[in-house]
Amino acid sequence: MAETPPGPDAIPEAVAAAPSRSTLSLIWLIPLVVALIGAWLAAQAILERGPTITIRFKSAEGLEAGKTKIKYKNVDIGEVKTIGLSEDRSAVIVTAQLTKQAESFLVEDTRFWIVRPRIAGGSVSGLTTLLSGAYIGVDAGKSTTDMDHFRGLETPPVVTRDLPGRQFILHGDDLGSLDIGSPVFFRRVEVGQVVAFELDKDGKGVTLKVFVNAPYDKYVTEGTRFWHASGIDVTLDPNGIRVNTESLASLIVGGIAFQAGPGAGRDEPAQPDRVFRLSADREQAMKVPDTVATNYVMVFRESARGLSPGAPVDFRGVVVGEVVSVDVDFDRDAKEFTIAVEIRLYRERLRTKYRNNAKRLSPDPKEILGVMIDHGLRGQLRTGNLLTQQLYIALDFFRDAPKAKMDWSKTPLELPTVPGSLEELQNALARIVKKLDKVPFDGIAADLRHTIQNLDATLKRTDTLLAGIDKDLVPEARATLEAARKALNTADRTLSGLGVDQGAPLAQDAREALGELTRAAQSLRTLADYLERHPEALIRGKKETDP
Repeated sequence: MAETPPGPDAIPEAVAAAPSRSTLSLIWLIPLVVALIGAWLAAQAILERGPTITIRFKSAEGLEAGKTKIKYKNVDIGEVKTIGLSEDRSAVIVTAQLTKQAESFLVEDTRFWIVRPRIAGGSVSGLTTLLSGAYIGVDAGKSTTDMDHFRGLETPPVVTRDLPGRQFILHGDDLGSLDIGSPVFFRRVEVGQVVAFELDKDGKGVTLKVFVNAPYDKYVTEGTRFWHASGIDVTLDPNGIRVNTESLASLIVGGIAFQAGPGAGRDEPAQPDRVFRLSADREQAMKVPDTVATNYVMVFRESARGLSPGAPVDFRGVVVGEVVSVDVDFDRDAKEFTIAVEIRLYRERLRTKYRNNAKRLSPDPKEILGVMIDHGLRGQLRTGNLLTQQLYIALDFFRDAPKAKMDWSKTPLELPTVPGSLEELQNALARIVKKLDKVPFDGIAADLRHTIQNLDATLKRTDTLLAGIDKDLVPEARATLEAARKALNTADRTLSGLGVDQGAPLAQDAREALGELTRAAQSLRTLADYLERHPEALIRGKKETDP
């Protein structure tokens, strides 16, 4: 029987389906995979993230959070995350995130500094930061103590710890024109630089650290001497004027030079951080060190202008000491002010090393000094430079010096002195002036004036006499001679006319008489000319002439 189709109002009956075995749709696999990848990346980032450190600087100039890098040998090893002020607001605290490979940098002696454009010690650094911006530089330490908070350097180190070479410490009286980065020279070759300096705690000197690059550091031995090589060294000696300087850079920024000292036996290399003395110049550096020094006092009763502390004490051209101080003292016994000069003598400079077989004096310094003073050893002020009028003390033997009595109970001992050569000259001039004051110059001038007046009157009378001679005597004498010559000529002609032979006695006598008259006339003319030139000959006579 066929089924009747349902009507339009019939409602279909739902049929329950059997449950499916799969409960997760494929669409959810994508976010799940993304979540797993993100978790893996996060874990990987956490595992690769390096430590966080803090660095303390005085200023954050040039630093930016999220941009400023931390670099070691120009390789990024971290980045600045935050910048804040310290609690006392005296500094800034920089928090930086380092990479995993930078964990080995976190030790006690690691150094950080801000790299900026800088000019120091005659060198220019950090120019690349003009375009890229400032960054934080790192110098890896070698300590075994871990640390994650550091105090940054305000100036970059001149040398890093990985640079081959050795560091040495110098102690000097002052810094001079030196600065961090100033060059160090060995035989005028730049071999290192100044890396640090500081004032001594007692304020009596400065301590410098210098770094000598390898392989030149092997030339620094136990006997090496260091000195200031700044500026120009001008030396005036018997060979002329010599000008010495290390380099043009040392004229501007200063420098230090070193060289092996005199003598042998100290050629072993110096250990790192060995302390050396920094001398003012090469001459002072090369001096043999004085180990024995004794202070004495010398009392002078003359002006000590030009004598200053440091002036040499000279013994026959050899410097054996120096002046320590110059003071004014009052001598109660003599009731006068004196100049007390304290000196320091180095006895080792008075010993000879060549005459080993010579007879030696007693090692007692008092006995030696007593013998020398008995033989005339005295101190004397002398001028060392005529231009500057600087004085020095000369020790020498003065045989004619008065005997001196030593007071061995005084401390320090007082050495006898003699007046200086200038003082003696002044005293001699004073004595001459006193003698000249006693000369009656007024009386001598009056007598001289009277003598000159008498001489003037005599000369006037002589002029009158000569005028009379020239006016009366000379013309008459000339007329007489002319008449005599005419008479002789007439006689000669007469004799010739009478036929008298020229060789006859009468003719010869007449000719000789004529010659005598001629010579007499010449003599009279010569006398008249001489008296005209020298009228004083009538009084004093004719001057004797040299043969």
